[in-house]
Amino acid sequence: MFGLAGIIGFGSTTDENASFTPELALDLQGGTQVILSPLLLDGQAVTTEQLDQAVSIIRQRVDASGVNESQVITQGDTNIIVSIPGIPDENTLALIKASAKLEFRPVLITSAGTPTSNVDGTETTDPDAAEPEATESPAPEETPATEGATATPVDGSDLNWITPEIQKEFDDLDCASSFREPGQIDDPSVPLVTCDLNGLSKFILGPVEVDGANISDASNGTVTSSTGASTNTWAVNLEFDEVGAASFSTVTQRLFPLEQPRNQFAITLDGFVITAPTTQAVITNGSAQITGSFDRDTSKVLADQLKYGSLPIGFEVQSQENISATLGQDQLTSGILAGAIGLILVVIYSAFQYRGLAIVTIGSLVVFGILVYLVIAFLSWRQGYRLSMAGVAGLIVSLGVTVDSFIVYFERIRDEIREGRNIEVAVENAWKRSIRTILASDAVSFLAAATLFLLTVGNVRGFAFTLGLTTIIDLLVVTMFTYPLMKLLARTKFFSSGHPWSGFDSKALKASGYVGRGQFRIDPTLNQGKALRVSKEASKRQTIAERKAQAAIEEANKSGGKDV
Repeated sequence: MFGLAGIIGFGSTTDENASFTPELALDLQGGTQVILSPLLLDGQAVTTEQLDQAVSIIRQRVDASGVNESQVITQGDTNIIVSIPGIPDENTLALIKASAKLEFRPVLITSAGTPTSNVDGTETTDPDAAEPEATESPAPEETPATEGATATPVDGSDLNWITPEIQKEFDDLDCASSFREPGQIDDPSVPLVTCDLNGLSKFILGPVEVDGANISDASNGTVTSSTGASTNTWAVNLEFDEVGAASFSTVTQRLFPLEQPRNQFAITLDGFVITAPTTQAVITNGSAQITGSFDRDTSKVLADQLKYGSLPIGFEVQSQENISATLGQDQLTSGILAGAIGLILVVIYSAFQYRGLAIVTIGSLVVFGILVYLVIAFLSWRQGYRLSMAGVAGLIVSLGVTVDSFIVYFERIRDEIREGRNIEVAVENAWKRSIRTILASDAVSFLAAATLFLLTVGNVRGFAFTLGLTTIIDLLVVTMFTYPLMKLLARTKFFSSGHPWSGFDSKALKASGYVGRGQFRIDPTLNQGKALRVSKEASKRQTIAERKAQAAIEEANKSGGKDV
């Protein structure tokens, strides 16, 4: 607990995002709303399946960016509304707005992103222009331009795709200027003249040969050497589905023998080249790796673009605006007040039922509350977690789970005292018996929370997350605080002497008629028939272990006290 507080405190001095105050979700804080409308060709209509698929992909994009408790829903039969808590960073907004299809195209020609001119049929480049930035592959060498296509192209890398019109468009292109309309749709069957995202390089690309929808997975990680050791070189790993693997195999077989830059394939998103790696091998198994000047963050951005970049249809941003909280501070205050009332009632019940043991309950709940708060603050800082009203509800429900663990342990201790054991022995024996019950109870709660989290979306996941998180913390508090505290208190005179206000008064416990292990004291004045009925009723409340122990005692009595 102190270590976690120290980490957050130190982080707050070096990172502006670190704070002891957890971030709030959309329903409690408000945020930014982006409305996306589909880009359709004449006569084209968006289907429900396409819209649902787009919603799923955009939600994955937002989640992958580290933003939690966001909402992605449809509006009518066409639009998609993306609501993000707080003020999202530019990378998150760019990932949402970059909604065109992800495509793989072969590179035909590339040069610096400045205008060029044809002199005697050759390409010239501004000598003062910046060289293309080498990222996934070495900087491409300039390739002589063709004077015009003279034959029908035989494949995607054929330079006959470059007509005089396309060559002129390429020569005149200045990547520093705006040359594409927002949400522009490109014909996948013809070449594309475009720039990279940084505006440092421009390209003539062949037709689309692999669709981004055929990427089954993309992730970032360090490159593994031939001996299996992990290096410090970051890379992006691609996995294609069956269709994509076959297409990619065909493309790499053609590109591998070619010279620069025609041995490169460009990956475009929203018509811009996001990477153009060199083909260094023929890849037939559907698994590719992009290496270059990556670090952890840049490789993660590219992996997310590749994994979540393909949408069934293109979208454009219709509007972007700030929105207010749907519930607000008043609802948060009400939720905290409800939790405080529940906590006070728990303390009152504990004081009434367990007397002095109430200090153990109060101390454990204080430690539990502080630890939960620090964990949520830490997750807000490091993982972008945001606390919603549903999450607050999960925290309130967790009070019952936590208090249940205390009650199980306290009652086991009382059972041991009723059987005549002193307080120190009772604490140890009760712990061995109660920990199994506590583990079983917490396991059921955690399983329920995990099931909800995996099978639901939206606010329900917020409730499930906090419930599962607090269940784990409850187990830590009981084992690392409640149990050690009980061992210490058992050595004090107040508790070890069985003071009437300690909660462990043996006389008061036995006066209740319950003597432990599912057994009850029977009044000797009762007639035999009534005593038998009472005994049978008591036996129904015994656990299996208690019944076995009782049977062993009865067997020992029958054998005259001899060992059995």
